[in-house]
This record gives sequence, structure tokens and C-alpha cells, in this order.
Amino acid sequence: MPRYMFIVDYAPQGAKALLQVGGSDRRTTMEKTASSVGGRLVSFDFALGVDDAYVVVELPDERAAAAVSLTVTGAGAARVHTAQLLSPEDLDAATQVRPAYTAPGSAS
Repeated sequence: MPRYMFIVDYAPQGAKALLQVGGSDRRTTMEKTASSVGGRLVSFDFALGVDDAYVVVELPDERAAAAVSLTVTGAGAARVHTAQLLSPEDLDAATQVRPAYTAPGSAS
């Protein structure tokens, strides 16, 4: 099943809610959210710095990932950036594909 990372930045109202309910509540919510679209939560970590949380989920496809991202962002408490993750084996397979490409300014 494809894996996706949600990079989460909490809005002020989201941070305020975290102060009230704590971090475990958010992990439980994301477990339920992933499950509701046929996936599962792999990891949920809060971070210090530019991003507030990193959430890795396994989801059936990009439609499920987009639906989760839009739903979370649409709620207004956080902004979500989504990245599809590739395994080392996925990258191995990608290195065997040879797209036709010419860099800008190069002779074709």
C-alpha cells in the first residue's frame, strides 16, 4: 500500500486546541481518519522547528491521500503538505526507467 507523509503546520486555533487535549488525541484521531479511508497510521511525531508534526500513513491511493489532506486543511486548525513516499526498492525500479529529456539550454 502506498505511504504518504503529511507535514502539518498548526494554525493558532490548532495550537490552542493541542494545549487543551494534548498530542495523544491527535494521534488517535489520525488513526481513525486513516482507517476510515482504508488505510493505517504508521507514525505520528510532533516536531520543533518549521513544521509542527510529521504523520506517515499507508493509504490505498492518491485519492484517499488527497481526501485526508483536504479534510484536515479544510477544518482550519492546520495546514497540510502531502508527500508520497518511495521505498528503496521503488527507487531502484525508477532508476531503470529512462525518460527522454533535454535540459534547458542543451542541444537536443
